[in-house]
Amino acid sequence: MLLEGSCHCGAVRFKVESRTPYPYLRCYCSVCRKTAGGGGYAINLMGDAASLRIEGEASIAIYHAMIDGERSPAERRFCSRCGSALWLWDPRWPELVHPHASAIDTDLPVPPERVHIMLDHKASWVEPDIRQFDTAFPEYPDESIEDWHANRGLSLRD
Repeated sequence: MLLEGSCHCGAVRFKVESRTPYPYLRCYCSVCRKTAGGGGYAINLMGDAASLRIEGEASIAIYHAMIDGERSPAERRFCSRCGSALWLWDPRWPELVHPHASAIDTDLPVPPERVHIMLDHKASWVEPDIRQFDTAFPEYPDESIEDWHANRGLSLRD
């Protein structure tokens, strides 16, 4: 599925192909919450990094979060003009890019369930909306984004 996204001010636009477009994963860690989370969490998708096409690249800035006192190699891309979180790319998995669902303009499919992760790190004011078929984890789950889609028959094939 071709995902098209942009920042709030329109300085950056991007396109990326994704086999895993369901926005099901809500991360409550402090990095996601503070850099991209409107509801106390952020939702990342997964795309093919080789397919990423960018307009307005000069307006993109990169943030490396500090995690446990060390600089993360992951690059969080955001618009330097309006501050919109766009995507995360990590050199440890160079074939992937993780756009924030909040930056995607394409209509996304509604997930049949949601997974709430990093709940041990949520802000005290956040009340997660965990529904009947949702799952919740204090830290990371064992199931990857790709596995979640495949295990539910939701992966899109080339």
